[in-house]
Amino acid sequence: MNLATRQAKTNLRLDIRDVVHKQAQTNFESKPVTVGGCLSPNLQPATPPTFPNSKEPLTATKVADKYLLLNRLEGSILRRCIHIESQQEYVCKVVPNERYRDVLRGHFRLDSHPHINAVEEVLVGKSSTYIVFQRCYGDLHSYVRNKRNLPEKEALPLFRQVASAVAACHASGIVLRDLKLRKFVFKDPQKTQLKLETLDDAVVLEEDDDWLNDKHGCPAYVSPEILSPTSNYSGRAADCWSLGVMLYTMLVGRYPFHDTEPSGLFSKIRRGCYNLPEHLSSKAKCLIRSLLRMDPSERLTAEEVLDHPWFRSAKFFEELPEDDDQMVPDSSDVCLDIVTSCV
Repeated sequence: MNLATRQAKTNLRLDIRDVVHKQAQTNFESKPVTVGGCLSPNLQPATPPTFPNSKEPLTATKVADKYLLLNRLEGSILRRCIHIESQQEYVCKVVPNERYRDVLRGHFRLDSHPHINAVEEVLVGKSSTYIVFQRCYGDLHSYVRNKRNLPEKEALPLFRQVASAVAACHASGIVLRDLKLRKFVFKDPQKTQLKLETLDDAVVLEEDDDWLNDKHGCPAYVSPEILSPTSNYSGRAADCWSLGVMLYTMLVGRYPFHDTEPSGLFSKIRRGCYNLPEHLSSKAKCLIRSLLRMDPSERLTAEEVLDHPWFRSAKFFEELPEDDDQMVPDSSDVCLDIVTSCV
């Protein structure tokens, strides 16, 4: 069944039994994740953050006699769920009924894409809507952090998939805003195929004009123009800056911009202060520089990224040396709104 058909079905106000208990329902509402602790030089809190699911008791709830809804995925608002008849595992996003059309708006705008998570099914209950997606096998942020960094020959096909998903979104009038490594998850246990997990925080444009004025994003990934207290900015160009941060982090194992305090971090981003390790290939350095340009109009678009010579290189890249000091922090990419006082 295609997405348009599913959308039409959801408009019928299906009389699906809402089996979620009132007490459990409060756990399903989308809530911002607050992370405490003092920031270290690599933006990792000195006191570990606590995600909502960290000590959540194991529970299971039936949804429309079709799925068994399980606990929340680590660091995510998505929940594991099991299709009762087939015993296949999926993930489910639970939203209030008044919000589900807005949540699905971007998905219905997009054509099917191999690197964007497709909606499998939408179930509308009395008070909540259950949006079912294909399961995943871990996120890119955790994968890079565990491996310290990725050799170019491994990072190249993965980043191509990331750029392809972003280019498809931009072509369909969708600005992702909160673009980061954790947004991409693996489709396969071998961890060779990526997909954009959800379109949370994305903006669906009514026209081709992509000028935004909000201050939303993750500190390590935000572009310098977002930190300007007065000006609007191009959403697509800001996404491409985030692509540059992602590629740098994949190859180097740390963010290009980091500081012990948010004010210091934002100051470095405004100045464009970062270093490129010598062991990176010249083409990889070129691509990173082309994305981390201070002038948004000079940055490569997501579509242009796919034509960069780095992707056309035929040589095999040598493995990068592991460095114990080059670790991706676990929690500095928690999404937050950049308030005026921070900039």
